[in-house]
Amino acid sequence: MEHIDVAVTGGGQSGLATAHALMQHGLRPVVVEASGRAAGAWPHYYDSLTLFSPARYSSVPGMPSPSADRDRYPHRDEVVAYLAAYAGCLDTEIRTGCRVTATRRVGDGLAVELAGGCRLSRAGRRGRPPGRSDTRTDPRCRAFWSSPARCCTPPTTRSPAPFSGRRVVVVGNSAVQIAAELARTARVTLATRGPVKFAAQRILGRDLHFWAARTGLDAAPLGRLLSHPPAQPVLDDGRYRAALAAGRPDRRPLFTGADGTKLLWSDGRREEADAIVLATGYRPHRPCLSGLDGLPALVRHVST
Repeated sequence: MEHIDVAVTGGGQSGLATAHALMQHGLRPVVVEASGRAAGAWPHYYDSLTLFSPARYSSVPGMPSPSADRDRYPHRDEVVAYLAAYAGCLDTEIRTGCRVTATRRVGDGLAVELAGGCRLSRAGRRGRPPGRSDTRTDPRCRAFWSSPARCCTPPTTRSPAPFSGRRVVVVGNSAVQIAAELARTARVTLATRGPVKFAAQRILGRDLHFWAARTGLDAAPLGRLLSHPPAQPVLDDGRYRAALAAGRPDRRPLFTGADGTKLLWSDGRREEADAIVLATGYRPHRPCLSGLDGLPALVRHVST
């Protein structure tokens, strides 16, 4: 059994940022990532994904976005390259291809079991605590900061091409961007529980995140004060609202059932669908925490 300070499960932006914060407190975390690279789910997102927040508000700790125009909206491949560079600059160990299968209490510490029989345990600090360094000064990062070619070559998959001419139903408010793109070449319906709520992406020439930061709303604990926090609106510069108004895609209430490839709509219609795209967010995966007594219940409470 290998002894470490802290195991961080997941090598996406949250896991990498957590590792950075732990290092600032003198700990030596080990990041374990199930996939083959440290960028989380980003490499698997659809090709044309563009952030709704500008580069300056989409940075991870210790390494501001290197975009020349920090008010532009980065594309998926830019984010993947940025996170890969950030992972390479962290002075900590990142193990890819390591999936956590279980976490158990061992004495006053924890044991983390990985697929393949490996095991990590927390048993106190060891080694020299890292200093407080900014990744911009790390020589390994200089090429990333100075290179104009930060975008990877877009892959040929995860594009609208396979859906061309087909009947597609996209489920989820946050999928407006996907639905509008698919609707250029396919017959698309956006199915949601209620009408899509839009918020202006830019106000008085500045992005909404600028105004939230200026007023302090971005850090205000508003959710704690509301018993039922409102659904997050879709940030839009006008394109997606116009697309829905034009019926490309059209919007309908969520279907009530499915019979094979036929969907049953709330108005009683039955319709054949070639594909359903579920964009309803992540589902927490907690089996690896089942050995921690009441912790899964706490996680369930926090996640809801």
